[in-house]
Amino acid sequence: MQKIELSNETIEAAKEALKNADALLITAGAGMGVDSGLPDFRGNEGFWRAYPVARKLGLSFVELANPRWFEADPALAWAFYGHRLHLYRDTVPHPGFSMLLDTAKEKEEWFVFTSNVDGQFQKAGFDEEKIVECHGSIHHLQCTSCDAGIWSAEGVEVPIDMENFRALKWPRCEHCGATARPNILMFGDWGWDGTRTDAQQARFEDFLQRVIVKRLDLVIVEIGAGTAVPTVRLTGERLAKELGARLIRINPREPQIDPRLGWGLPMGGLEGIEALLA
Repeated sequence: MQKIELSNETIEAAKEALKNADALLITAGAGMGVDSGLPDFRGNEGFWRAYPVARKLGLSFVELANPRWFEADPALAWAFYGHRLHLYRDTVPHPGFSMLLDTAKEKEEWFVFTSNVDGQFQKAGFDEEKIVECHGSIHHLQCTSCDAGIWSAEGVEVPIDMENFRALKWPRCEHCGATARPNILMFGDWGWDGTRTDAQQARFEDFLQRVIVKRLDLVIVEIGAGTAVPTVRLTGERLAKELGARLIRINPREPQIDPRLGWGLPMGGLEGIEALLA
């Protein structure tokens, strides 16, 4: 992959576009959380560093992040997702979140579009009504069996035997008693209840419509969104083309971008945000 050389002119052009924008769309992938200390699941080696027991079991992230385990082996499924639930609860969002929020509040319109399920934007103070979690949230649950809807995971505790990587207990559906699962869109997932995300998406479409009707100058700041699961990257690129917006892509390994759409900054999340806003 071609290496991008970062010049002062690139940074200054991106900073100027962001400063002068009327509206801001923040899009984020897993790289957004790395500076908060969250694990990077990019590739099997990154995943296995975070979960060495998964290497012993011969399971990749794609294989383990599959809804079938909630029926085949719920103790294993909830060892993985229960550990992540507690990890995300305990994690403090890095300063880049508050810097972006301060900037967003200066704009006439703003929104967040993220593939992250960790709830870090809400924890950092972003308005729940202005966030799309396109892959769902680990902080909400659904039933594996009945149509009980979606409910909060607040107060749910999942004790885990980490040596054997087994959950000792896990949440169950209050309606039918079946195993509950996170309201997350997993790999090969036909049972995901997308109604919460659909409602978020509807508010997002309203935001985009206001940008169009008001003829606002929109800038998209994308942080840590890779090509392995390209939902966030493709969404930003599509909107930049359709709305004539400028896209600032912050990514240490995959900053490549069509120069007609904007600028690529080969930086980590916090470093790139500081370069734009400090």
